[in-house]
Amino acid sequence: MTAVQDVQLDRLDARLIDLLAAEPRIGVLECSRRLRVARGTVQARLDKLLARGVIRGFGPELAPAAIGFGVTSFVTLEISQRHGHDPVAAHLRQIPEVLEAHTITGSGDMLCRIVARSNADLQRVIDQIVSYEGIARASTIIALAEQIPYRVLPLVRSAAAGGPTAGGKSS
Repeated sequence: MTAVQDVQLDRLDARLIDLLAAEPRIGVLECSRRLRVARGTVQARLDKLLARGVIRGFGPELAPAAIGFGVTSFVTLEISQRHGHDPVAAHLRQIPEVLEAHTITGSGDMLCRIVARSNADLQRVIDQIVSYEGIARASTIIALAEQIPYRVLPLVRSAAAGGPTAGGKSS
C-alpha cells in the first residue's frame, strides 16, 4: 500500500476539515476555540494533514458557470500509443478550459472534464484538444445538470467514523 492509502483520519481530523471547508478563512486560534482543543493541537493536526497530502490547498472554490463557462462536458480521448499519456497531458495543460484529466481503463485512454461558454465554443475547445497529433479520437458527452457537485466531506466523515474501507470491511 502507498502512504496515501494508509492515511487514517480520526474524528478530530474530520471536525477540523469540516470547519475549514465551511470557513476557509478561519484562523488556527478560532479553530482551536470552536473545536475545544489547544491551539498547538490544531496546528499540529493541520501540519500533518498538509504534509500527508490530505489537505491540498485553501483556495476559493469557483463555479465556472458564474464566470461565463456554462457548458460542462466530459471528453474521452483515445491516445496514439507511440505518443503516450504524458505529452497529451502536457498539451491539455495548455488549454484553460480543461479542468481535469485522468488516465482511465476501458474503451478510452484519458477522461477530461472541460468547460465552454456555449455549445459553439465547446466545438472550439474540442478542436483545440484534438489538434494534437497524439490524440487519435475524442468522444464528448455534454452534462445537462449537476446532480451531485464534487465533494469529499462525506468521505472524510465516513473514514473518521470507521466506515467501510476499500476492501469492503469496516475498520
